[in-house]
Amino acid sequence: MMYDQARAQQPPDKGVGAAARWAPGPEPLLPTEERDRVSQRLRQALLDFADTPREALEAAESAFDEVTAELTSALVERRRVLRAGWQDQDAQAQAEEFRHALRQYREITERLLRL
Repeated sequence: MMYDQARAQQPPDKGVGAAARWAPGPEPLLPTEERDRVSQRLRQALLDFADTPREALEAAESAFDEVTAELTSALVERRRVLRAGWQDQDAQAQAEEFRHALRQYREITERLLRL
């Protein structure tokens, strides 16, 4: 790695490094309380497996189905909001809004591809 004197002389709150360091992470697709509730159901299914394996599997399947439905709903809503933000905009006048929407689509799609 080469030493960059100009970058080294920038104040600590300037430059790409500071922006990336303080930028918030991606917004969760599901609310925290929903994730916690389903996680608790799944943990309980794991604990119950030794005594009641079939019921534990049914509970785990139910948790999976619920998360799948909630994620689908959240993604559909996210798409609706994004589309509403750019669909009726003039491309020349609203280039910044288009860039923002494109970044959002990219971020969500890349997150889904990493699953």
